[in-house]
Amino acid sequence: PHALGRTGKMFTFQNFGVQPDIVVIGKGLGGGVFPLSALIVREDLDIAEDRALGHYTHEKSPVGCAAALATINYIEKNKLAQNARDVGGYALSQLKNMQERHPLIGDVRGLGLFLGIELVKDPITKERAINEAEAIMYAALSRGLSFKITMGNILTLTPALIITREQMDKALDIIEESIAEVEIQFVQ
Repeated sequence: PHALGRTGKMFTFQNFGVQPDIVVIGKGLGGGVFPLSALIVREDLDIAEDRALGHYTHEKSPVGCAAALATINYIEKNKLAQNARDVGGYALSQLKNMQERHPLIGDVRGLGLFLGIELVKDPITKERAINEAEAIMYAALSRGLSFKITMGNILTLTPALIITREQMDKALDIIEESIAEVEIQFVQ
């Protein structure tokens, strides 16, 4: 879920100045409407370019390729990677401010619109706040915001690449309200 602009660049590796041997692109390539993936390798690693290794009915779909091309064109035309960089950077800054106000937040981290809020019971021991994370998720869901929990205690935020700063503010308000509600129940 972190290719095609999510981290502020078209591909995550571009944020780190590395040149990969292989790039795998999954679900996002089809724009969420067509199942498609791709495997891209450096030319010197393409050792079977002159051979057909298999012909399958689920490969080489013109409709899938059209969906991928439309997806890439839309991301580039609408500068969605730049939006991910801008709105994601803003959100990370707001989350760091939120961390100062809430003892449950042990760490916040992110790259573009790939954000995480790590919840801990104790800032010294870093014991994972698993029950608290679940309670926050349901409190946020009751307010209209959905997200995933990773490793039991990390609220994982991956909003749509078209999200605006105003929409992000609303989401962050819901998260903070939900954290505050749960802190009353769990934090001594």
